[in-house]
Amino acid sequence: MSDLLGGAKLPKMDALKKERRELSEKKKALYAEYRKAQADMRQAVAVKANIDHLLGHTDGREHKAQER
Repeated sequence: MSDLLGGAKLPKMDALKKERRELSEKKKALYAEYRKAQADMRQAVAVKANIDHLLGHTDGREHKAQER
């Protein structure tokens, strides 16, 4: 075990718990930011689809479905 740490002592449990709490809080904050960005992207895609539909822009799938 001391080979893995390079001869250093193991960190104290309190320090490890504190670091884990800090990392957990950072993860929660970053995940909230990620979820907001994901929701914004979904909204932008929906707006683009609505605008394309109103302007008559369609992708090939809709046009092919109308031909059948």
